[in-house]
Formats: sequence, C-alpha cells, structure tokens
Amino acid sequence: MVLSLSAVSVAMGAALGFVYVKTKEPIEKAKIQKEIDAISTVVPKFDNNPKAEQYTSEGLALYPAKVNGQIVGTAIKTTTEKGFSGHIAIMVGMLPDGTINTFTVLDQKETPGLGTKMSEPKFKDQFSKKNPSEFKLIVKKDGGDVDAITASTITSRAVCEALQKAADAYQKGGKK
Repeated sequence: MVLSLSAVSVAMGAALGFVYVKTKEPIEKAKIQKEIDAISTVVPKFDNNPKAEQYTSEGLALYPAKVNGQIVGTAIKTTTEKGFSGHIAIMVGMLPDGTINTFTVLDQKETPGLGTKMSEPKFKDQFSKKNPSEFKLIVKKDGGDVDAITASTITSRAVCEALQKAADAYQKGGKK
C-alpha cells in the first residue's frame, strides 16, 4: 500500500512539474503581450517601442510613447492594495501636459457586478482628459471630484489612489 501510494505521488509530482515547465513560457509571453496591448490602449498612437524604453519613477514603471522621437504620452503601470479584495493593477496613460488620457485595468479580484464596474465607461470616462492638478482624484464622498461606483466606494477609492500614484510619479520624474 505504501509503495503504490508513493509511486502515484511521484508520478503526479512529475506530471505537475512537466505541465509547469511547458506552460511557464506561454504564460509569461501572454502577460507581456497583455502589458503591450494595455500601453497601446492608454496612450495615443506611437512609432517607438515603449517597453524597450521603460524607466521607473517613484517605484512605478513608465513607458514613453513617441512619434518621430517626440513624446505623445507615457503609460504608467500602477497598483494599489486597497481594493475591496486587495490588489488592483492599472495601466494609466498620461499626456505630455500631465493630463490623464485613459486607463485600463490589468489585474483585479473585485466583486463581480460591483467593483468590476471600474472597467466600465461610466466610471472610467470621468478621468479622461482630466489633469490631476485641477481634478481631485478623490471620491465626492471624501471631498473630491470622482463619482464613486454605487455600492463600491472602497474600489473607487482604490482606483483613485492608484491614479494619483501614477500622476505623482509622472510629475516627479515621468516627463522624459
């Protein structure tokens, strides 16, 4: 009995290791492609490789988008741990004047039908073409300019925090 159980355990361990090795590279490529697609979504059209020109500011990754060597926008990957379910990762597009172009959600585990509404235009569009120096990235309930998602104030606050982190990083070192 012990011998057969040990054999099954070794076989299953080997199978699990094989699957891990075979899927590790495709999963990594898919993550990289998702990031590249997000960069293309949040900044105006560009002709360079923002991923190759990546740099950091305030601990965040910034991706400069250029046309003929001139910056047309900067994508910033930002995160927060203050979502209702914890981690939220966002790619924010900043225009050269510090205005938010748009953002896209890279990763989140918020409540379906509530917190996941952060990706819907009704919530997202209120940030487009707004400059954080004039538009308070705080929900109205807390004295800011952002309309929170109904029944998802925590998620709304978390998104505002992530966007503010990106805006701060851009102002402090993102205008390259």
